[in-house]
Amino acid sequence: MKKFIVSILIITLALTSAFASGASETSKSVSTDGSTSMEKVIGSLGEAFMANNKGVSFTYNPTGSGSGIQAVSEGRCDIGLSSRALKDSEKAKGLKETVLALDGIAIVVNPNNSVSDLSLDDLSKIFTGEIKSWKELGGDDSEIVVIGREAGSGTRDGFESITKTSDKCVYRQELTSTGDVIATVSSNENAIGYASLSAVKSTVKALKIDGVIPSEETIKDNTYKVQRPFVMVTVEGKQLNETADKFFNWALSSEAAPIISKAGAIPLV
Repeated sequence: MKKFIVSILIITLALTSAFASGASETSKSVSTDGSTSMEKVIGSLGEAFMANNKGVSFTYNPTGSGSGIQAVSEGRCDIGLSSRALKDSEKAKGLKETVLALDGIAIVVNPNNSVSDLSLDDLSKIFTGEIKSWKELGGDDSEIVVIGREAGSGTRDGFESITKTSDKCVYRQELTSTGDVIATVSSNENAIGYASLSAVKSTVKALKIDGVIPSEETIKDNTYKVQRPFVMVTVEGKQLNETADKFFNWALSSEAAPIISKAGAIPLV
């Protein structure tokens, strides 16, 4: 009987230890999922957070805003990432948005394109197919190749909302990441696309919109109109684990602001 009791105690202690170990591992991890436009910002924040918190793991799954919102809703990640504001229907499902930073949506063309300035009205007409040639905009007599993002992309949703072209755009290609848009535009002299300002490289040229170039200053003072929020999405009333909660609050602090700025986005503090 004593042997039986001792065996039970050993098993109980082992299970308790395993559970505690598992709980400890969980509490030392942060999982994020969503917007590909936020990759540089979230990657930089994640690296800094792990460097300052030894033993912590940070993961980022770049699936797109819509997928990230769904992932946090289904409990598959701690924090969803969206490069657009939540829709009323998503808030009605118990999701909460917290703006991490602001981001300009740069309108990008090939560096060899002579066009450097467009109006919002020009953009609407280009992406809906009303304007078909660069010649109509002062450029070469060449067909405009319109590049966009896939349905569910926060960048696409933001761009189409601002230009009032939702469900009206005529895309030659619909790509699944910001990087793909940059690469495609950089390899086609007649292409035009949109991408997060934080992702713009020297391989493409960001256009002025209504005479205003996208920059931290013009986004902060709202003179550059093609902009949107970078959002962290959580479930209303659901407590994050200790480490995820620590990351969430730190990412919104003045300590994290320089990291966000260096990554190309505009912090709110």
